[in-house]
Amino acid sequence: MQPDLDQAILRIPSVIAALGVIGASVAWRFGGLPYAAAFLVGAAAAYFNFRLIQRFVVRLLGALEARPAQPPKVASLRLFIQLAIFLAVAFAILRFTGINIVVALYGFLVCPAAVMLEGIYYLIAYYGR
Repeated sequence: MQPDLDQAILRIPSVIAALGVIGASVAWRFGGLPYAAAFLVGAAAAYFNFRLIQRFVVRLLGALEARPAQPPKVASLRLFIQLAIFLAVAFAILRFTGINIVVALYGFLVCPAAVMLEGIYYLIAYYGR
């Protein structure tokens, strides 16, 4: 039985969303609405960051498959502008809304947690027999 890594990539956003909801409920328990909102902002940023990285990798691999002998020409200015806008919006949200930065960072960590959970699932499903 061969693992389907494309399915794993498709499951990760669902795991990010689930962890965001679970984490927001835990944050609500500890700090009320401000903590839950901060955690959800961080989880939403993690989801958006995952999608940006996924799109970049897909484009890069497509460019490498199209012309394997030549280095890929990625629209680096466009990617830089997207990242700059992402950082500017994140800075504005954190700076001017009074959201707890530490709790928002905890929310941002749901992306690596989702990838680790998917890796654990992969190891158990394919090597745990």
